[in-house]
Amino acid sequence: MIGGGPAGLATAGALTMRGIPVTVLERADVGHSWRGHYDRLHLHTTRRLSGLPGLPIPRSYGRWVARGDLVRYLESYRAHHRLDVRAGVDVIGLERNSTEGSPRWVVRSAGGEVWAADHVIVATGFNHTPARPHWPGEEGFRGEIRHTSDYRNPADHAGRSVLVVGTGNTGCEIAQDLAEGGAGQVWLAYRTPPHILRRDTAGWASQWTGIAVRRLPLRLVDRVAAVVERVSIPDLTAYGMPRPAADLYSRIAVGSIPVQDVGIVAAIQRRAVVPVPTPERFEGDDFVLRDGRRLRPDVVLVAAGYERGLEPLLGELGVLRPDGRPTVSGATSPTGAPGL
Repeated sequence: MIGGGPAGLATAGALTMRGIPVTVLERADVGHSWRGHYDRLHLHTTRRLSGLPGLPIPRSYGRWVARGDLVRYLESYRAHHRLDVRAGVDVIGLERNSTEGSPRWVVRSAGGEVWAADHVIVATGFNHTPARPHWPGEEGFRGEIRHTSDYRNPADHAGRSVLVVGTGNTGCEIAQDLAEGGAGQVWLAYRTPPHILRRDTAGWASQWTGIAVRRLPLRLVDRVAAVVERVSIPDLTAYGMPRPAADLYSRIAVGSIPVQDVGIVAAIQRRAVVPVPTPERFEGDDFVLRDGRRLRPDVVLVAAGYERGLEPLLGELGVLRPDGRPTVSGATSPTGAPGL
């Protein structure tokens, strides 16, 4: 198993419960990516639906599990299943074994260690390498440009003007965090206005709705969702955030995740967070927006998500699509790569 995050641990736990020995190779430590997320982060999925096989998340962690509690849970999961996790192993090579009668795959680490196995599961996740777009003229900008993967809390941004670029869940939550934490001015730049959903309504989590409707016709679900969204989320057009044009579940079907409202709507309504169209270029210290307006932020936080980062490990094996996604995932091995 390459990767000791939630997916790697869950799969290793499931194999262990079936008596199948597994070695987990992790470049840092269990749940490493979660240790580095921003301080206020909580899961957007309920505790009951977020546990890994064979060990529920403790009730004491609450319905919406905090980042630190999730890390503790992952550590306890490793101990509960007595998983063989080799921390500090940076896997840099995966190749077919050409020796007849030997295990099918050879795994190599940066430290010179070598493993041979008939089955290799790659669980490094899609949130591997921060995606950092570049803009014309940014070399002349005297402020800071950072990815949100470097953000922890608003302490270093007190009194400063900050532009958050990206309206996914991370961008919206960090913009809200900055506004509540004393930033002087917070802008939130969108390319396409996001769908915003209540995290829960009268105790009913939106996650449950997604599960309940997943087998219904897409067109029907889109129509119902449009009504629910208009009733539950106020129109923010007057505050600079128009309603999205595309239907909710049609966007989900192509990988666009809606924003869970944990306070961003209220922050926009009180103008603590100001939505703006996407920026296009720098002119000196000015960031020029798509509509021609100019902003002069002290800090630009890029919330553009992550790249999958699978190419260095798998790029020579013919198992990736042009966009970097695996040709298959789950329990099916790619054609020509048995056991992967």
